[in-house]
Amino acid sequence: MSTVAASPWAAAPRDRRLGRARALVLVWLATTVCTSLLMPGIGLLEEPRPRWVALGAVGIAGFAVTSAGAVHGAVTPWTTARTRRAWTLALVVASVASLALVAPVAAGRWATWAWVGAGIVGIAPLLVTWRWVVAVAAACSAVSVVVAGLVGGSPLQALVVTGGIGVSVAVVNWVPVWLWGLLLDADAGRDARARLAAGEERLRFARDVHDLLGHSLTVIALKAELVARLPAGDPAVRDEAAQIQRLATTALGEVRQAVHAYRSVDLHEEVAAVRQVLDSAGVRCTVVGQAADVPPDAAARLAPVLREAVTNVLRHSRATWCRVEVGLDGEGDVAARRDATLTVRNDGVDARAADAHSSGLDGAAGRLADAGGRLQVERRGGEFWLRASVPAGAPTTPGGEGP
Repeated sequence: MSTVAASPWAAAPRDRRLGRARALVLVWLATTVCTSLLMPGIGLLEEPRPRWVALGAVGIAGFAVTSAGAVHGAVTPWTTARTRRAWTLALVVASVASLALVAPVAAGRWATWAWVGAGIVGIAPLLVTWRWVVAVAAACSAVSVVVAGLVGGSPLQALVVTGGIGVSVAVVNWVPVWLWGLLLDADAGRDARARLAAGEERLRFARDVHDLLGHSLTVIALKAELVARLPAGDPAVRDEAAQIQRLATTALGEVRQAVHAYRSVDLHEEVAAVRQVLDSAGVRCTVVGQAADVPPDAAARLAPVLREAVTNVLRHSRATWCRVEVGLDGEGDVAARRDATLTVRNDGVDARAADAHSSGLDGAAGRLADAGGRLQVERRGGEFWLRASVPAGAPTTPGGEGP
């Protein structure tokens, strides 16, 4: 048997629901493989000769161990190709050795090796392509018939067991793996759409900047060439230089305005987006407060903190729930006297982890500090708490250099 790259298992799943689906597939495969291997054990009970009982047990155990290793390697993404090849080679050796060790067991009483052949056919779809599965099934069926004829068994029974039951087990094993592959393809498609949307947004912004600067820079270049040709004492030099300065100032202002508009955020939409992301990852998300009440400047400060906090929930915890609270607090009706706050709580935190900001949260804390705000994080048992606050009337950095 030659191994093939199993594309559905190319990467470990990040979505917790996909992780649970993968665990279910592994349990399914383990159950069917173990069930198919129990049948050769009946032959050991039917064998009266102690020597062949011992030899048959060795052959069946060797096949069971190597088949389990080969199946696990085939469906585990972090297993190296070298390890997969080693397990597959060991399975081939154990299968060949089983002919000598298992075939004579319960000769004429039980189709012992035929069940081993059914096990080989049953796991073949996980190791080779379907074209090779057909070849493996045909070869094992032929060998099973020959073995039955040599040991005095029923060739028809051996053919039914190895060919019929073996193919049925192969289909049963292949279906959940195929469904799992569809789930991973759908998840990869979602990531691809997100990357495509981000790329399209970058292109849109690049086109906007090009449109803003293209004309102004062309005029500036032409006027600079004109100034270079004029005599040093010509009064027109001063006028042209003043026009160049005005054009450059106008172009810079337009670019800053475009960047400021590009970086402006709707915190209400950000909260809705992260809630959808958490829900899709199997994390129950509860949102409290009205993000729409937060002024735009404060929202621009809190949005990257929210994104970084949710990223930490997904990457650095095994959270089952997350609570997001956002709104205004403080006293008085004057915006400058009130703070816009964001609180993110989640469970599933490893208590052994150190209390430290991630690099993303460190950057967010710095930007909040620049605006007079602050960021607090702490662990309370198995929960992680993050609280960010910024003055509701905090201005963004001049020129649109917001977060």
